Amino acid sequence: MNIIEVENLTKIYKGPKANGEIKALDNFSLSVSKGEIFGLLGANGAGKTTLIKILLGIVHPTFGSAKIFGKDITDFSVRSKIGFLPESHKFPTYLTAEEVLYYFAELSGVEKNVIKQRAAKYLSLVRIEKWKKTKVKQFSKGMMQRLGLAQAMMNDPELIFLDEPTDGIDPLGRKEIRDILSELKEDGKTIFLNSHLLSEVEMISTTVGIMKTGKLLQYGKVEDLTTDKEVYIIETATPVNTGLLPSSFDNISIKVESPVKIIVNVKDSLELNFVIDHFRKNGVIIKNVSQKKETLEELFLSLVANTEGGEE
Repeated sequence: MNIIEVENLTKIYKGPKANGEIKALDNFSLSVSKGEIFGLLGANGAGKTTLIKILLGIVHPTFGSAKIFGKDITDFSVRSKIGFLPESHKFPTYLTAEEVLYYFAELSGVEKNVIKQRAAKYLSLVRIEKWKKTKVKQFSKGMMQRLGLAQAMMNDPELIFLDEPTDGIDPLGRKEIRDILSELKEDGKTIFLNSHLLSEVEMISTTVGIMKTGKLLQYGKVEDLTTDKEVYIIETATPVNTGLLPSSFDNISIKVESPVKIIVNVKDSLELNFVIDHFRKNGVIIKNVSQKKETLEELFLSLVANTEGGEE
């Protein structure tokens, strides 16, 4: 089941000059399944925030359509099932952490008899329960991010939009946030994550979309996008005699990275096993065979560099 469905979405803003236009989204289509952590990636100006604002009903699209929970985004009844943490959120500095959650829970229409229990639950989940009586003006950036995450969950949403949730948080804190998001996923919640920290997105997301200048360049499972299914790394315990290679592998691409590391490009598992069997017959001891992978950052940089057009 798709929680989010976007089809041919286009958003055009009026530019600063007469008759000028800025196309923030360009015929953009996307779907997000129930219970997954979806990571949206793109440089500044790629259109990520515009997309989130349209899905939340803050900005109206110029063309195209979008649905959440099977309902058009103009149907405001879906808002009760959504939580949102904006990138640069602000809370009244005179309120305590606990009071912030009470305040936003009431704004979201949460019943008063469950607010106290729910606030305690999420303050504990984001590891700031011992500061619940502390005014937020004393909070660090990292603590504010944690409080913002708790705020986004006070209405017990089924879908959570998080815009740069680990911004300003140290490595240990980012690990804790990832653990929290994993817990929420296990509870069946769907998370839409917008972040420029590609390594973080790779560790936590199940599916990603990569944007540039309002267009979707790539979309799919993280494992599928970062794994080259035709390229394998063969590591050996003994050096490979390069004289074994030329005549034996006429139709298979071979790259010798070192005497004990060979990169092979094959069309299927039969060709891979042919290479492995050949090495073994010639006395080569194989330690490991693995598919070649690239990081999400490498994929992102490659896609952005190889597409035409500048930033918005």
